[in-house]
Amino acid sequence: MSRHFDCLFKGGTLVNHDGIGGADIGVSKGKIAAIGALSDATADKIVDCTGLTILPGVIDTQVHFREPGLDHKEDLATGSLSAVMGGVTGVFEMPNTNPLTITRETFEDKIARATNRMHCDFAFYIGGTRENIADLPILERLPGCAGVKVFMGSSTGSLLVADDEGVEAILRAISRRAAFHSEDEYRLEDRKSVRVENDPSSHPLWRDPEAALMSTKRLVALAHKTGKRIHVLHISTKEEIAFLADHKDVASVEVTPHHLTLDETAYTRLGTYAQMNPPVRDAEHREGIWKGVANGVADILGSDHAPHLREEKDKPYPNSPSGMTGVQTLVPIMLDHVNAGRLSLQRFVDMTSHGPNRLFNLACKGRIAVGYDADLTVVDMNRTETITNDWVASKAGWTPYDGVSVKGWPVGTVIRGATVMWENELVTAAQGQPIRFMETLQPVG
Repeated sequence: MSRHFDCLFKGGTLVNHDGIGGADIGVSKGKIAAIGALSDATADKIVDCTGLTILPGVIDTQVHFREPGLDHKEDLATGSLSAVMGGVTGVFEMPNTNPLTITRETFEDKIARATNRMHCDFAFYIGGTRENIADLPILERLPGCAGVKVFMGSSTGSLLVADDEGVEAILRAISRRAAFHSEDEYRLEDRKSVRVENDPSSHPLWRDPEAALMSTKRLVALAHKTGKRIHVLHISTKEEIAFLADHKDVASVEVTPHHLTLDETAYTRLGTYAQMNPPVRDAEHREGIWKGVANGVADILGSDHAPHLREEKDKPYPNSPSGMTGVQTLVPIMLDHVNAGRLSLQRFVDMTSHGPNRLFNLACKGRIAVGYDADLTVVDMNRTETITNDWVASKAGWTPYDGVSVKGWPVGTVIRGATVMWENELVTAAQGQPIRFMETLQPVG
């Protein structure tokens, strides 16, 4: 007797725990119900995936969607629209909003704002501060919480925790893996004179490799001292990759598409539009980060999508803000690297779905497997397209990759069985839900 599904994805090439090969996917009630040769099955909806490759839904574990308080740059609706148009099915969003996401009230306000308004599924980080240390054991276990995020540099107000005592106190208080922006704030303050007015190419001279390495060494020492897990965000130096290779017992590592793609020539072409924290560096550091991808030191990819409007980025350096769009271009930029032979398709999947599942203990996301949410990123590995500013759905309306031709393109975004984007068209209304984590399944007080 043939099986009947709500939806059937037929004829595609799957990349999952079983390797790479042709298989159909049957979906019932938003979950993957069957994988294999399902030629006799029937379904309410059949999606022909002939010639396409089906990946586990891509999860971008570092985005800044700016809501509340900075909504003129981006909001939860537009940022998540940009995500699904680029093949991203889930995001982890950061706490540097206004007000800061550092209390139960501000966190639950974000959850309420996002539910059924964001186009993709979502989780939010709680900001770790000196003031909320006592509350963190509860806050980090709230439904939809990705964990605690700490800024050791490159932030202001209570979100900046630059000293070892503050970082150690946060680590002692929590039980989940915490994420860190790792730049030494004291060195950054001391080196401000290195910045050259109207010259964004001085940005990586000011925020030099030593500022990153010093902070990361301090952080790893504190992780060992407290016996806690750390996640070091957006690694930008070859020295950090080499150092972290010896500390994988406590440290997981994120790298970004822009640090893997751009080098010092970006400042000539893009000016302040290449300005990020930590900065885009020279080709030697870029190749050092690629080495971390090849040898497995780098665990996952995050875009660090941090949009600013053109009139903000057009301010003369150093008054220009750091940040660029990235959530929509993560998939095509990295698929182009796959096609160029810089990493395998399975390694890309490991860094964008299996990796987040493994590091953050996701419940039913991050794999194409029976019983998991039917989150799929459908791509055409042979399709060549040109990325343009007009394609970008972010409020910012620009990308550092404007005019860049790539091979490999997101064709469809499927979230819990619903096709949300297909062939550059939004086809399902927003229905985003909180991502579940193993540590947040039980109610907290």
